Amino acid sequence: MKERIVLVTGGSTGLGHTAANRLKKLGYHVYISSRNEEKAAKAAAEIGVSYIALDVTDEASVIAAAEAINAKEGRLDILINNAGIPGGYAAPADIDAETMRHVFETNVFGLVSVTHYFIDLLSQSDFPVIVNVSSGLGSFGQVQNPDKIESKVNSLAYSSSKAAVSMLTVQYAKGLPNIKINAVDPGPTKTGDNFSNGMQTLEEGSDAIVKLATIDENGPTGGFFNREGVIPW
Repeated sequence: MKERIVLVTGGSTGLGHTAANRLKKLGYHVYISSRNEEKAAKAAAEIGVSYIALDVTDEASVIAAAEAINAKEGRLDILINNAGIPGGYAAPADIDAETMRHVFETNVFGLVSVTHYFIDLLSQSDFPVIVNVSSGLGSFGQVQNPDKIESKVNSLAYSSSKAAVSMLTVQYAKGLPNIKINAVDPGPTKTGDNFSNGMQTLEEGSDAIVKLATIDENGPTGGFFNREGVIPW
């Protein structure tokens, strides 16, 4: 069996870095990306994986990254759309359109740009997989359930951007039936300064990412999962 090639966007820190390390230990050929090439190189060296400079908000950068991986590998087997930003926290009444644009530029349009320009490489794989890192904060079912921690958070920009990621996942899965495409909720994970209030470890937070990245041909598509299983949209 050919070595599976993986790209993890936003893989220089946090969940992406942990997932990349776990996949490398499982025998996958992993690339991590960061908009800062020096940061990507340092993070890759720490865990012994490959790296590439990729700013998901810069179309030219995305195209260059796809061309570079094509030249080196000729295909991509697994794309993990992990890059994302919280965008800061403010009361809904204080969120303006510019704040929303800033968050959506990375969390939504960045995901679309990377997916768009890497589809040709994924089509060269015998079994292509996409994992979109969403959030329980983007789940209508979770944020309206008073028993869930997500119901205690009111994050207009971030939550709506992750709800968009979930719908993108469904629509991509319907439109690209030859690719297994799923969304995952890492859960409330402490990943650094930007997400400092989590309760889970990075290992726990990366469980769903790794699980959905390593599915076989009988695995699901068009679903939403956390480390415990299916969750509501």
